[in-house]
Amino acid sequence: MTFSLSVSRIKQRQIAKLIADGKRLDGRGLTDYREIKVEKGVIERAEGSARVYLGRTQVLVGVKIGIGEPFSDRPNEGVLTVNSELVPLASPEFEAGPPGEESIELARVVDRGIRESGAIDLEKLCIIPGKKVFIVFVDIYVLNHDGNLIDASAMAALAALLNTKLFNYEVVDGEVKIKPGFTKLPIRNYPIAITSAEIGGKLVVDPWLEEEEVMNSRITLIFEKDGRICAIQKGGGGTLTKDQIIEAAHIFQKKAEELRKLVVES
Repeated sequence: MTFSLSVSRIKQRQIAKLIADGKRLDGRGLTDYREIKVEKGVIERAEGSARVYLGRTQVLVGVKIGIGEPFSDRPNEGVLTVNSELVPLASPEFEAGPPGEESIELARVVDRGIRESGAIDLEKLCIIPGKKVFIVFVDIYVLNHDGNLIDASAMAALAALLNTKLFNYEVVDGEVKIKPGFTKLPIRNYPIAITSAEIGGKLVVDPWLEEEEVMNSRITLIFEKDGRICAIQKGGGGTLTKDQIIEAAHIFQKKAEELRKLVVES
């Protein structure tokens, strides 16, 4: 996900030279994340919510629960839907209106991580097989963009789902009646996205905005709680070698464990 804010050629050369020497303009090592802060339960009227600060990047996620019909090919499963909004105040590059390519990609990558990891036990969201199920709406709002929206959004989505409560119900004469009280959303996996940019032949974890503007390509790997990779997303116009992807997998696995602990325990 690249954006066309201009970076001076001097700064481009400075970024590339530092990375070639194993350093970065903001003082981090090549595999270091910026400071991360996770807050849960930040939207009072949502069934679940979380806000993640990744350096100066800020993402808010709200989860709403509805009741509707299941998909015809999955009559015994609830429904997951993920949307993202790049708020115009977050970046000069974001505009009001229908979702653009960046917004669509962001939502799809977060959705894929949740879905492919089986993070939500969708069968437990079935109310009346083939007729009524819970629908989980995950809405991502980028409030400030300073790079690496995918990782920030994926962490915020997981934190919000962990914070989500289902309202109690009973079925009376084929109708769903809401009862007092709540139960936790059934979560059984904790997917974590780890993204790096390839700049000058080196992989740089958690690229901030100015690094994204000079990167050749980007790769995101999404890890399940047992360390297995459940999804991969490639971005940017450049290419990555097989060795670089293998290197990324080895580096990212440990990082995923660290981020998962932070999100789950926050």
